[in-house]
Amino acid sequence: MKTKAGAILSSIRIDRSLDRKISVQLYMGLRDIILSGGLNGGERLPATRTLASELGVSRTTALDAVSRLISEGLLESHIGAGTFVSHTMTGRAPVVPQTATRDAGRQPRLSPSVIQARALFAERRRLPHKSQAFVTALPALHLFPMAQWARLSARHLRSDRDAVMGYGNPYGLPRLRAAIATHLNASRGIQCDPEQVFVVGGAQQAFSLIGNLLLDRGEKVWFENPGAIGARNAFISQGAELVPVAVDDEGIVVEDGLAKAPDFRLAFVTPSHQQPLSKVLSLARRLALLDAADRADAYIVEDDYDGDFYFGDQPLPTLKSIDTNGRVIYVGTFSKTLFPSLRLGFLVAPAGMVDVISTLFSAALSGVPTWPQAIVADFIDEGHFSTHIRTMRQHYRKRHEILHQHSRQLEPYMHIQRALAGFHTVGYFRDTERSETEFIEAASAAGLTLSGIGRYCLAPIERKGVVIGYGAASESEIRQGVDVLAQLLA
Repeated sequence: MKTKAGAILSSIRIDRSLDRKISVQLYMGLRDIILSGGLNGGERLPATRTLASELGVSRTTALDAVSRLISEGLLESHIGAGTFVSHTMTGRAPVVPQTATRDAGRQPRLSPSVIQARALFAERRRLPHKSQAFVTALPALHLFPMAQWARLSARHLRSDRDAVMGYGNPYGLPRLRAAIATHLNASRGIQCDPEQVFVVGGAQQAFSLIGNLLLDRGEKVWFENPGAIGARNAFISQGAELVPVAVDDEGIVVEDGLAKAPDFRLAFVTPSHQQPLSKVLSLARRLALLDAADRADAYIVEDDYDGDFYFGDQPLPTLKSIDTNGRVIYVGTFSKTLFPSLRLGFLVAPAGMVDVISTLFSAALSGVPTWPQAIVADFIDEGHFSTHIRTMRQHYRKRHEILHQHSRQLEPYMHIQRALAGFHTVGYFRDTERSETEFIEAASAAGLTLSGIGRYCLAPIERKGVVIGYGAASESEIRQGVDVLAQLLA
């Protein structure tokens, strides 16, 4: 039984002003689509009656073209089922038209901003997608409560179609904005109105929007060195001048930033769990940073990407919670607390910035899909989110301890930094002459995923080492991975 209408072939153009017969034009159009890979082996063509109607030709013309392609072996006809592209075409490399070959070397005329940004972008490899030792930025996906998520998903996908499938609020679903505000107040000490919360397509979009809102070409941005690559590239794309500011055991060195660029416009920091060095910004530095921003009439982007997973004795207050002058823009993400493919994040704007951000969102953005927001809102309101955070916090604490207990054998060659939050830390080489690149390549050949500290640096730093993720790996993978590191280091 025929259950599908077949591919839509509206790209075929019939020109009745040509001397070439219409059946030949149709035959050549179908043939080109098949040979160029536009139709795969086994894919069904529309019935000749449908094809003729959609292209404005007679059915006899369509039958002639299809019959010729069947005789050439490019199509196969099955009585009662329809006409299909021959399975012999499966896996064949598509034929590239000559025009495409000629155009391939033509360089586009780019804007000066993009040309400059391309030269400055940090290499951003594909983000991790497979749980193993020692990937970073990937949560422990096997512990996610999929049963509750599936139940909430089914509830919303069966609800009103206008709500599920229509355009949503560009600022974010009101229920989710309220749920985020409530969570931040209780968990992170941030008192904000739901109107200050804007839902975005991940933290990366938030950084780009902030840069677009606040930065002109050449304006200076304090940036932790080493620091987060995604935010770095976002601000570079706005034409900003990134100022590498040193990081020590207390976090970003405010005095270094003031010495290099006292007239900064923006500062980017990861105070709860420095990316990638795993430090926590001290209270004294937090206050100094707020004071510096106030004096310079600058703003601070606080990236709290995994602050919910603090497992130390007592977390320090967020910058946003102690900001009394409206200088901090707080950015959070559900990529770490839930899962990355959700592509949901949020920013909390200072009260005085709400109107202008609302205008930007209304004018240029249509918002992120509504139904995932509704599911997350219920996930938070029904208590699943808090339960999940507690579960993951304990899980990451245990994985962190397993890593440290088993990594004592590495001490002659590498010092593993203790972390107080999240699911990554760093290992510093004892031998400062050791090559990060060569070590990472050797580890990759042995089945381990590592990143060098140097990859995160705007300017070179003295200490060398690797970033080690422990959250997504099993206990046995961590132990085996450490054993492999020991062999490579020795």
